[in-house]
Amino acid sequence: MATQKSLLLQGPQGAFVVGDQPIPEPGPGEILVKVYAAALNPVDWKVRKYNIFLSSYPAILGLDGAGDVVKVGEGVSNFVPGDKVFFPGVYDNKGATWQQYALADAEFAAKIPSNISYDQAATLPTGLTTPYNGFYQGWGLTLPTKAAGGLGKYAGTPILVIGGSSAVGQFTIQLAKASGFSPIITTSSLKHTDHLKSFGATHVLDRHNPLSTLASEVAKITPALPYVFDAIALPDTQQAAYDVLSDGGKLAIVLTNSIKTKEGDEKVVHQVQAMRTVPEQKKLLVEGYNTWTEWLQTGLIKPQPLEALPNGLNGIADGLQRLEDDKISGIKLVAHPWD
Repeated sequence: MATQKSLLLQGPQGAFVVGDQPIPEPGPGEILVKVYAAALNPVDWKVRKYNIFLSSYPAILGLDGAGDVVKVGEGVSNFVPGDKVFFPGVYDNKGATWQQYALADAEFAAKIPSNISYDQAATLPTGLTTPYNGFYQGWGLTLPTKAAGGLGKYAGTPILVIGGSSAVGQFTIQLAKASGFSPIITTSSLKHTDHLKSFGATHVLDRHNPLSTLASEVAKITPALPYVFDAIALPDTQQAAYDVLSDGGKLAIVLTNSIKTKEGDEKVVHQVQAMRTVPEQKKLLVEGYNTWTEWLQTGLIKPQPLEALPNGLNGIADGLQRLEDDKISGIKLVAHPWD
């Protein structure tokens, strides 16, 4: 059986070691991708540290990948060998992306347009899927396409994005712009101001300011705030987001709800994730992966800035430590499994 190099987590809270694993064969509806770029996400270090989501070891991690299709399974008609694609990985040893070959569900893969590199494409799946689900499934907004009629539909509607320079935050700002929201207010380190404004933010508030001042800062910009997206979702940011939200407004959070609500409030809180198992989200995401190539071609959505890690799979552990130590800001780390 042919083998490949994979980054193996040896056990709960264990070490990462590069080792050999079988190259899987695609089943019905699957494609086999030669992975040239694989991104890192904060959830990856949490999986190792807190022993979550994994049922057996050695385990392979990685949720974002880009590369070339090398084989297609039965029933796949939208891809052929040689197509350049990006796709979401899963935490199993056939579908995770920190290896040289990975299986992907053909429904949840998209072709990489000529103006986007493998590295750039690898920054997309998790970061884009999360706010996409939040906006167009959780909040029930109309998709920003001509066919759906949602392009610019929410013009004049204010929104606050907490954590605008995070991976999720940067795509949230872009989707807000595509949907027409304005003003688009975000919190971030001020060094990212110009970049976030290029993505669509109209106001950037210093994330180092006390959260107790958030309401007064927002009130200087807009008298009402019907939508808030918390891309950080720590207990204190969740509470601040909830408190600044207008009554009857909608809040999206990316982690478990820890908000202390007030009796009589009519505020609605949605927890959103890059999930594709919920039937409503699956249908929406299939439509997304059929649309995102065009969005990238036209510039409606742009990849976030990135840093390519050295040393191939062996460089991932150091990258994870930097994420855990909160030393990464405004960029996505990307590894090259074939280096």
